[in-house]
Amino acid sequence: MATKIRLKRMGSKRRPFYRLVVADSRSPRDGRFIEEIGVYDPLHGLDRTKIDEERARKWLAQGAQPTDTVRSLFVRVGILNKSKGQKNQEEA
Repeated sequence: MATKIRLKRMGSKRRPFYRLVVADSRSPRDGRFIEEIGVYDPLHGLDRTKIDEERARKWLAQGAQPTDTVRSLFVRVGILNKSKGQKNQEEA
């Protein structure tokens, strides 16, 4: 099963917010998902963005592929490095 980390649209007309979900790549955008790992509100920027970094890193380690938008969001939050979308290495 190919898994993707993608955005699930919620909210009303012209007032969107998104849930970051892990889903099978064959599922519809707003359909069935495996796990919810965060919330993103584009109207308020990163102030109201909440991502469970531990769960996101777990899914990335298991091979889940983030969509382009989720990848750029992970870079802004610090889960992925900007260069080539590589995972941040924790310094000892």
